[in-house]
Amino acid sequence: MMIEVALFGAGRIGKIHAGNLALQPGVRLKYVVDVHEPAARELAARYGASVSSSEAALTDPAIGAVVIAASTDTHADLILQAASRRKAIFCEKPVDLDLARARRCAAAVKEAGVPCLIGFQRRYDPTFAAVKARIEAGEIGTPEMLVVTSRDPGAPPLDYIRKSGGIFKDMLIHDFDICRWILDDEAVSVHASASVLTDPAIGSAGDADTTAVTIRTAKGRLCQINTSRRAAYGYDQRFEVLGSLGMLQAGNHRPTEVVYSGTKAVSQDLPEAFFLERYRAAYAVEMAHFFSAIQAGSALRTTIEDGVAALVLADAATRSWQEGVPVSL
Repeated sequence: MMIEVALFGAGRIGKIHAGNLALQPGVRLKYVVDVHEPAARELAARYGASVSSSEAALTDPAIGAVVIAASTDTHADLILQAASRRKAIFCEKPVDLDLARARRCAAAVKEAGVPCLIGFQRRYDPTFAAVKARIEAGEIGTPEMLVVTSRDPGAPPLDYIRKSGGIFKDMLIHDFDICRWILDDEAVSVHASASVLTDPAIGSAGDADTTAVTIRTAKGRLCQINTSRRAAYGYDQRFEVLGSLGMLQAGNHRPTEVVYSGTKAVSQDLPEAFFLERYRAAYAVEMAHFFSAIQAGSALRTTIEDGVAALVLADAATRSWQEGVPVSL
C-alpha cells in the first residue's frame, strides 16, 4: 500500500526530510503545511505535493503518516492530533519544552498504538552506529566512560535562543540521547555548569553558550559532555568511549579526506560546516528506517519515550546550572 504523508514545516530541515521522503518506495508526499505559504508552495511544487492547512491534512483519512519539522512550539499539539487520528508520526526533537506536556504526548501515542519516531538522527549516523555495534560486539569490554564534544560553528539568532528553551533543551538534548544510547544505562545524577563566553547578548536572553556536564548512571558509568555555541574551525562532533578492554573514538567528518603534506605542515580540510552537512547520511538513513518500520510493523530505533528521557536530562541539567548543585534523578 502507498503511504501518503503530510509534512509540517518547509524550512531547512523540512526540505531535507522532503528530499529523503521522496526517495522511499511506497511513500508519497501529499501535503506540505507551513505558516509561510511561499515556502510551502515552493517545496510542494518540487515534489508534486499540495499546500494544505494543518486541519485539512490531519483530517484526511488518506494520510497514513505525518512528518513534523515545524517549530518546537507546534510539536506537542501536532503529535496529539496525529495520534488521535491514528497517524504514524515522525517528529523532530524535542517533543516539547515542558516535560509534563511531553509525557502527555507519550501517553497519547501509547494509547493510540501508533509508531512515533523522535528525530535523534545521530543514532543513525553510520560512524556513530558503527561505534555502537562494536561496543555491543564486546570489542572494548564493559563501557565505563563516555566523553562527548559537541560544538556549533556559531550561535543561532537571538530571537531563536529566546524561544529555544535554553541550550540544554535545544542543543545538548542530542548529547543526552547519545549518553543513554552509547552507555546503555539511565542517569541517576546530573551536574551541569554553564557560562556566557561567546556573546553577552546570549546571557541577556537568559541563556548560556558554553557548558560542561557530568552524568553518573545507575551502573556507575560516567559521561562528560562539553559544548560551545562557537567553534571557529567548523562543526565539531566527536566522542570517545572507554571500556574495560580498550577505547573507541568517533571523529569529525570533513568535506574531503585529502591530506596535504609539505615542508612546513601537514593539513587537511576543516570539519563539515554544520549539522545539515555533517548528518546528511544520518537523515537519509533515519527516514528510510521510519518508513521501512511502518511497512514491516517493526520496532523503531528512537521512540517518543527516548524523547521524554532526553528531556528529563535536559531539565535536570538546566536546574543544576541554575541552582549550582548536582541534581539526583
